[in-house]
Amino acid sequence: MKIAVTGKGGAGKSTIAAALALMMAEDGERVLALDADPDSNLAAALGMPAGERSRILTIARQKELIGERTGAAAGGYGQVFKLNPDVSDVAERFGIPHRGVCLVVLGAVKGGGAGCACPESAFLGSLVGELVLRRGETLIMDMEAGVEHLGRATARGVDVMLVVVEPGARAVDSARRIASMAREIGIADLRLVFNRVRSKRDEDYLRNELAGMEVLGVLPFAEGLLDADRDGIAVTDAMDERFRREMAKIIEVLRRAGKGPL
Repeated sequence: MKIAVTGKGGAGKSTIAAALALMMAEDGERVLALDADPDSNLAAALGMPAGERSRILTIARQKELIGERTGAAAGGYGQVFKLNPDVSDVAERFGIPHRGVCLVVLGAVKGGGAGCACPESAFLGSLVGELVLRRGETLIMDMEAGVEHLGRATARGVDVMLVVVEPGARAVDSARRIASMAREIGIADLRLVFNRVRSKRDEDYLRNELAGMEVLGVLPFAEGLLDADRDGIAVTDAMDERFRREMAKIIEVLRRAGKGPL
């Protein structure tokens, strides 16, 4: 299963991505978690201690490797370089295991941006394609609020994109933009996850504003998850029984729909 998790910054997408990864690993699945958000914080949501997080090597900063594999000096704009470099060993070399989840952190291309025509961008794009299209683990991708790391070919390998939305106009607007971008690159299955829902009024607001889009699950506001962020513990150690139960329902719905592990 290949799952992309996105949404407005601060809506809880990293929390949901970490919960999916950890709970699927608890069920015995081989899980690879890809932090594809330049503002990387998936490691903390997974509960990695500071010592483990210090071992993380961000892929975008591996200038020597990128230069070697692309045939151009990293950061060398205007050069000729390979658009499809060999990335088959990158997850094994740079992944950090934690509680049954292997974490790979992409990082950001400095001076670049969406569609940056540079060796770093080509390398990261090839890596995402490798993980989505050619590897067999369950893949959870914590994306920035968009689809910048997904090309049209890669998008066809994504089983489902989950858009995390909290009650609020900015999160709703972001969900609409993401849905539009996802359709443009060919993501066939996009579903909403309502997060931090305190009341029926919150849920009704989101359903009315995003009518016509499929809702995969509704997650309650959970005070303990705020404590997890402060205390540096895994989200699965901080979630209450109700939140865990609703997360389990989300995973089960995906599996019943025939989107189980490959």
